[in-house]
Amino acid sequence: MDKKAAKQRIEAEMAELATRSQLSEEARAPVTLDQQSVGRLSRMDAIQQQSMELATEARRRQRLAQLQAALDRIAADEFGWCLTCGEEIAAARLEIDPASATCVDCRQGG
Repeated sequence: MDKKAAKQRIEAEMAELATRSQLSEEARAPVTLDQQSVGRLSRMDAIQQQSMELATEARRRQRLAQLQAALDRIAADEFGWCLTCGEEIAAARLEIDPASATCVDCRQGG
């Protein structure tokens, strides 16, 4: 995969993740326990929704870290090489996920 194209895809995904994070910020806010405005079941639903949003945000941050690492590899001219065995990562794998840091064999543990 072309480094320039990979960088553009990575940066676009990072921008999309940042936008989604910003849009879901309110859903991750602490749940108000005011019994006058919200019933018990509604609060439980809100707490469950908040928990799911927090988990989603954690996965989003993990993906951002993977994408940033891929950008760092591009800048260091190490993009496209397996971090485990040092062999070239297949172009098809990088097409699917330009943030891939390992070849298929190393990813599968073999």
